[in-house]
Amino acid sequence: MRHGTLPLVPLDDEKLPIKMLNDRVLVRIPKGEGERRSTGGILIPATAQISKRLVWAEVVALGQNVRTAEVGDRVLFSPEDRYEVEVGGTDYIMLRERDIHAVAASRIEQHTGLYL
Repeated sequence: MRHGTLPLVPLDDEKLPIKMLNDRVLVRIPKGEGERRSTGGILIPATAQISKRLVWAEVVALGQNVRTAEVGDRVLFSPEDRYEVEVGGTDYIMLRERDIHAVAASRIEQHTGLYL
């Protein structure tokens, strides 16, 4: 599936479909991604700021001009480059394709030696 469909957005009593435009990528950060553990076992809360730490998220919808990612891929991006949006009670993040640093997907054939 190339372009994802989103839940409908309520507008008064109507619900309207959403179409992603241009090079926009809508992603969802998996639950529990905020907290992590250090190699020593120390729990680091999501509120702790680490400068320039990149984040992985799942692609849920794409604009028609996106070429490097597909719905269902995991993408790596900087939290500083994001815009948050709520659709149907779920929080998503809107990115531009140029803000994506890496794509992780089973269809990728080039082997870098790195795996998720």
